[in-house]
Amino acid sequence: MSERYLPIAEHGLIGDLRTAAVVGTDGGISWFCAPRFDSPSVFGALLDADDGGRWALHPVCEVTNRHQFYIPDSNILVTRFLTEDGIVEVQDFMPIRCRRDPDHRQRLVRRVVNIRGHVRVSTDVRPRFDYGRAAHRTETDGNGVVFDGPGLRLGLRTSIPLEPTDGGIAGEFDLGPGDTAVFVLEVLDGDPPGGPLDDEVEDLFRATVGFWRSWIEQSTYTGRWREMVHRSALLLKLLTHEPSGAIIAAPTCGLPEQVGGERNWDYRHVWIRDAAFSLYALLRLGFTCEAEDFFGWLTDRFDDPGDGDLGPLRVMYTIDGEPAREEEVLGHWEGYRGSAPVRIGNAAARQLQLDIYGELIDSIYLFDKYSAGISHQAWHNLVQVLDWLFEHWDQPDEGIWEARSGRQNHTFSRLMCWVGIERMIRVARRRGLPADLGRWTSVRDEIYEQIQTRGWSAEENSFSQHYDHFVPDASLLLMPLVKFCSPTDPRFVSTVAALERSLVVDSLVFRYDPEEAPDGVDGAEGTFSICSFWYVEALARTGRVEDARLALEKMFTYANHVGLYAEQIGLTGDQLGNFPQAFTHLSLISSAINLDRALDG
Repeated sequence: MSERYLPIAEHGLIGDLRTAAVVGTDGGISWFCAPRFDSPSVFGALLDADDGGRWALHPVCEVTNRHQFYIPDSNILVTRFLTEDGIVEVQDFMPIRCRRDPDHRQRLVRRVVNIRGHVRVSTDVRPRFDYGRAAHRTETDGNGVVFDGPGLRLGLRTSIPLEPTDGGIAGEFDLGPGDTAVFVLEVLDGDPPGGPLDDEVEDLFRATVGFWRSWIEQSTYTGRWREMVHRSALLLKLLTHEPSGAIIAAPTCGLPEQVGGERNWDYRHVWIRDAAFSLYALLRLGFTCEAEDFFGWLTDRFDDPGDGDLGPLRVMYTIDGEPAREEEVLGHWEGYRGSAPVRIGNAAARQLQLDIYGELIDSIYLFDKYSAGISHQAWHNLVQVLDWLFEHWDQPDEGIWEARSGRQNHTFSRLMCWVGIERMIRVARRRGLPADLGRWTSVRDEIYEQIQTRGWSAEENSFSQHYDHFVPDASLLLMPLVKFCSPTDPRFVSTVAALERSLVVDSLVFRYDPEEAPDGVDGAEGTFSICSFWYVEALARTGRVEDARLALEKMFTYANHVGLYAEQIGLTGDQLGNFPQAFTHLSLISSAINLDRALDG
């Protein structure tokens, strides 16, 4: 089965700030949802090679080598094939805006360019609407072909003739030196457009390159790891839904944390947990407009009545700020390399995760500190959220890792409740805002003392995942990052040592041990790359700067060929989980910035 699927790492990503497409080093588009990140898939071969739908594009002759890279400072992806007959490139991109397209027609553009020799190329476009569950009509006309599915019409225009196939269109064509062939797949709202295709694609290409380069030029980062930090920033922008300002966790669903296992989740949502990290990264890199847009999206969530006993905030939202969809299994798909079930929606949306309140308030604290500041109404809403938190912080929850085995008294959840109250006190004092500081301070100190007593294991000389029995947990690496303790506090230093004994393998860090802390899901998992970058930052803050630098440089070697990370690293060094993951790249940015600062003294 493995030969039918590329490794997860053998892919790049393109997008238009509304949706994205996953492109393999074999030239195939194996994941594409339209018109939004969270729409049903049109191409889903990443999760079912036979019935998911795919757009193949590759040379017919023997390929001796393949390379994939981004046009510098952009999200335009190039896949180069070295063949026995010559060299050919496929340029993939999705236009953002351009002078000729003020209303933004949503398009996926593919341009094949012959570099040397004479190469015969094959393409096969086989869409499968609604995760492969819905039939569609294929209609050809003078401008190309139209795929008409439920609630979505796609038009494909090409510069070369193709023939209809079973539900798709395919063909082969020859390219000599300097020849090109172009394809434009677009979401239709009316009749397919006409006009010279080659000139249109060239204009779109130049405009798209210009957009990305103008955007990344706003970055204020001048540190040692510019290439990796800027690639992470470009990905963060790519995962932004421009109309709403929301940032999704990943553009894919169902990619396994263990090949053949059942740890397969849908990450096409906006997690409140990611908010603080997102705003921190955007503000530190100088992208204030994106920070303001995301802040606006966050504060709009105060208008949501919440979810009963789960509180005034939800764990995750759709990009529109609506409740996440109920979890559903796509039983007709086999899953990536047989990793079933394939899930859409996410049942974790119905969990109690108390840490999200601290993360939300911390993100607003950062915005208030580094940007325009919060409004009277936002402050009023935050005080109401805090009132709820005072009544509910001291109870079990499912925690940051979204365990499905029941609730525990999680140390990290208590830590982030402390962060939420502490940040509110800071904002009130700095801005002179109305606050019951006596009560707030008292509850903050109560949480602090509880963590220091019940969250601390004297026997293991370490903080623990939860209060009931000792379990090491990598989320505890954030303690000094959120200013709960000094990074040189003996308790934190010994906690790092305990984590190094149990969860750290070289530069790679497991989030916890599922055997010691069963999470309700069968199977093992890889190391969590976000935890590995947290470890880098913890080392830097504790004064082990050279250890931190080596760990960071090693982590960079686990990125794929275009600098992207999935959620996890497997036993053999392969990437696992949904790809690429925003949270991992956010922690990369944070660790690089703080290690730069430590190295600069």
